[in-house]
Amino acid sequence: MAFRSNSSSTTPMTRPNATARIDCNKPVQFTFDGRSYTGFAGDTLASALLANDVHLVGRSFKYHRPRGILSAGSEEPNALIRLGKRAYAEPNLRATQIEIFDGLYAESQNRMPSLKFDIGAINSVLGRFFPAGFYYKTFMWPASMWMSYEHVIRHAAGLGKAADDHNDPDRYEKTHAHCDVLVAGGGAAGLMAAMQAAKGGARVILADEQNEFGGWLLGEANI
Repeated sequence: MAFRSNSSSTTPMTRPNATARIDCNKPVQFTFDGRSYTGFAGDTLASALLANDVHLVGRSFKYHRPRGILSAGSEEPNALIRLGKRAYAEPNLRATQIEIFDGLYAESQNRMPSLKFDIGAINSVLGRFFPAGFYYKTFMWPASMWMSYEHVIRHAAGLGKAADDHNDPDRYEKTHAHCDVLVAGGGAAGLMAAMQAAKGGARVILADEQNEFGGWLLGEANI
């Protein structure tokens, strides 16, 4: 169970009973769009926001229509978040794949000046004047102006903002690995395939996009 932390209310928010993935004894403080919220260890940013009754997390790419969280994994199309500040900022991360930690700072994207009041939403009203690819026809003349048009179009069409400081202070691990069998996906089928290949004497690399194996099995409370 979580509580709203963005108001004076302490109305409890209902959570599923899959407590194996969330430790309700370890509260975690994080910030989204300048407001402080409380989640628990094991929460993703998406699950913590939903538990705090935050449903609006982004705007659609072209018409800036309001968007909420649609899925639970890497297929999430709406909740694209900018994580961190200054040189540590990273755009276009999915809230469904960000595990919260104390001090996490996240911002929504593709809105101006704020998520709730986005002046870009006027595009939705004027949508019939902006058919797909209209700028390739409308802004082709005069030809001498194209470079000026392109600069504006690039900023309008982009999604997310890169780090303010382009000198990346982080260090990254890398390795050169070789194998006989590469298994992509660490779910039930991937785990079984890797085990069988290893039993046959093959050198196996099991790769998954998450930080732990199990796939959808991790969401099963009874396993």
